[in-house]
Order: sequence, then structure tokens, then C-alpha cells
Amino acid sequence: MLILGIDTASPQVGVAIGGHEGVLASFHSARGRQHAESVTPAIEFVCRQARISLREISCIAVDVGPGLFTGMRVGIATAKAIASALRVPMIGAASLDLLAMPVRHSSRRIVSVLDAKRGEVFTAHYVSAPGGVQRIGEYRCETPEELVIELQAEAESYLLVGDGALRYRDVLSQVESAEIAEQGLSMPSASALVQLAHSQALREQWVNSWDLQPLYLRQPDAEINWQERQ
Repeated sequence: MLILGIDTASPQVGVAIGGHEGVLASFHSARGRQHAESVTPAIEFVCRQARISLREISCIAVDVGPGLFTGMRVGIATAKAIASALRVPMIGAASLDLLAMPVRHSSRRIVSVLDAKRGEVFTAHYVSAPGGVQRIGEYRCETPEELVIELQAEAESYLLVGDGALRYRDVLSQVESAEIAEQGLSMPSASALVQLAHSQALREQWVNSWDLQPLYLRQPDAEINWQERQ
């Protein structure tokens, strides 16, 4: 089974191809937020690198957010169009899940922290589990100060990962039992998406293209700005 992973929910555009042999080819770029212009050439690039025709793909995986509103729309629309054309199933994965995947072997509780702008962060908690990570609780949108209170209330050791953790390092460093992961792990990646999707595909956890929806957690900034002007 070959999976095409598309991740445009963050400032980074990512595309990867992989399967039971692991990730065969990947592309990641964070230049200028040109998601719509970058995603199709990126797909063509990874297909050439993996020496695979798009017709050989048997599943399309996509990052459904939370993240950049326009980026999510680009990625989900592209993924749905390809899945429909190839008549293959889809798998949707949350950005916060993808952040936790590269550090899944940590003995600490993993907390994914994405910068949500407007002084807020998107967060979720995870523990290591066979084949990946297991989420504890719900996806949340909160302020860094609220996250600090939440973490200090539990006697846990934490690994914080994501660009939100780096941006609000000064605030989150109040949690003495928390370590902040390095810059290289600050964005969700298409490679992690393919790995996560593969384990779900083995369990046949598919979704139809028309059922796949973005995970917002908060109104798009354009709607918030309009309401404020009103």
C-alpha cells in the first residue's frame, strides 16, 4: 500500500509518499506561504523521487488542522480532488497528532503546542503507544497562561513540541517539569503524516472524501475581524 501525504495546514508545505517500507520520498518548504502554488509541483517532485506514478497511490492522507485557514483549505481540496480522481480512500490527521509523532518514544507526557496567533495556542496531550501516540483529552485552543496553569496542576513531566512552545517559551518555562523540543520539530510534517496514516490504513480507518472536514477549533481570523468591525 502506497500513501500520499499532503500537509499544508502550517506555514510549511509538506508532501510525502510511503508505505510499509517507510517514507520513500518527501518535500518540505516554508518559503512565503505559497501553498496553492507549491503543493502540485511538490506532489510531482516526490512521485519522481520515489519513482512512482500517481496511479499507484492507494490512499490519500491529509493534515486537517488546526492551523492556517487558507493552508488547510488548499491541502484538503487538493487531497479530495486526487482521491476522487484515483477513486481511493482518504485518511485525515490532526496537526497536533503529527507534531507528537516524531517524539513518540519519549517517556514524558507529550504536549503539542501550535501557535494559533492572537495570543493563543492549539494544544493536545499524548503518551507513547504501540505504533505511535495516544491522545489524552480533547484538542484545545487556549492562552499560554491557561496552559501553564493546566500543566502545573498535574504532577507530570512534560515534553512540549511545536512552534507555539517556542514562541511562548518565556511563559511556558514557568513549568519546571517541562522541556521544550528543538526548532527542527516545530512544524507538523508530511513524513509523520504518512507514518501515522499507514498504521490507520492497516486498520482500515478510512474516510470518504465528502466526509472529511477541517478541524478549526476557532473561527477563521477573517470572520473574527469582521465581527470586531461590526
